[in-house]
Amino acid sequence: MSPRTNKPHEIVERALELSTADGCVVIADEQSTANLRWAGNALTTNGVTRGRTLTVIATVDGKEGTASGVVSRSAVTTDDLEPLVRAAEAAARGAAPAEDAGPLVSAVPHSPDFTDAPAETSSAVFADFAPALGESFARAHAGGRELYGFANHELVSSYLGTSTGLRLRHDQPNGTLEVNAKSPDRTRSAWAGRSTRDFKDVDPGALDAELAQRLDWARRRIELPAGRYETLLPPTAVADLLIYQLWSSAARDAAEGRTVFSRPGGGTRVGERLTELPLTLRSDPNEPGLESAPFVLAHASGDSASVFDNGLPLTATDWVREGELAHLATTRHSAGLTGLPVAPAIDNLILDGGEDRSLDEMVAATGRGLLLTCLWYIREVDPATLLLTGLTRDGVYLVEDGEVVGEVNNFRFNESPVDLLGRAVEAGRTEKTLPREWSDWFTRAAMPALRVPDFNMSSVSQGV
Repeated sequence: MSPRTNKPHEIVERALELSTADGCVVIADEQSTANLRWAGNALTTNGVTRGRTLTVIATVDGKEGTASGVVSRSAVTTDDLEPLVRAAEAAARGAAPAEDAGPLVSAVPHSPDFTDAPAETSSAVFADFAPALGESFARAHAGGRELYGFANHELVSSYLGTSTGLRLRHDQPNGTLEVNAKSPDRTRSAWAGRSTRDFKDVDPGALDAELAQRLDWARRRIELPAGRYETLLPPTAVADLLIYQLWSSAARDAAEGRTVFSRPGGGTRVGERLTELPLTLRSDPNEPGLESAPFVLAHASGDSASVFDNGLPLTATDWVREGELAHLATTRHSAGLTGLPVAPAIDNLILDGGEDRSLDEMVAATGRGLLLTCLWYIREVDPATLLLTGLTRDGVYLVEDGEVVGEVNNFRFNESPVDLLGRAVEAGRTEKTLPREWSDWFTRAAMPALRVPDFNMSSVSQGV
């Protein structure tokens, strides 16, 4: 039997049958993708791919505790299955006891579709999108601009089986659209992106119109020095910053004094007010349009994930509730260490509680400030404050008396998202957005634009 002819649930069951370990978790991820790419107002490539990855997690009990071994391989055939299981068991038997060891999750109702065939995408997902994209090419050519970009749609069906009887399955669609518009002389560039589940809610014409406006703004060039500026951060930039904040919110690290969420003198900052704005930062596996796995799918253990938690049900979690830090990311193990409630990471992020104002309306209410397009090359400088550095990209615009008057040079910034929340004076309407920096890893986000009175542009960047 081959990956093409074997049903994924059968692969999971066979791997569990082969296991001789004290505990076993098997995850089969069936992936299909479809994509389009274009350059210079013309489609260049398109393609469809299929693949399977099988992860086996073996647990072995010993006098000093329980050890775990994790092995993942792609394109697993029948001949590969037993060696894969044995490799995971050998890794567990050769490992020290796992610090996060605990009983495997049990007593979770089976997914009714566990034995169904995996969901698959195809080029048909672009049936309405592709013709509209072609019309955008024609408009862009007539308007003297060139469009570059790609559209990618992915469907991953994950099958989770355990030696404690769990049989769970989740289908995750994920679509991204990124478009760059450039002037023919390459002196002006603008970017726009969208996240989608099925490409039925994205309009290439609307993106082209947005990009055309930004290229028009860039006809006037204004040089500004480094400094602190009132700045409007669009939803995509807010998402990139707050996703990094979420990734840095492991409860154990905070309790041990290593992060921005550590309380001086010991403990965590849970219960502390982070912003005077009534903002709530939350995750919910059932959020409409941003649905994600409703149970833990952990292929490895880390600061905020444990392979022993696989299959644990997930529920809506407020990380920040009306301005106050409410939860930090915990596994069952780190919850026991810190005394905080169990709150595993969830694969989406929403910030709401702002005013019902669009970014355009926030621009119109600006006396003088900067309007960003997106952030890029974000890196951590200091975990104790979560100070990040990075670059602006594809358009920073000067706003005066409610109107964009031109494009300014790019900057390097130095800011902490936690500190930014505390200094933000306005949040707009929450909108589904695509984080540009982290779009390869995290795409399900909804954010408002934020107004920050003193965003730190630490130096001038020569990037476009």
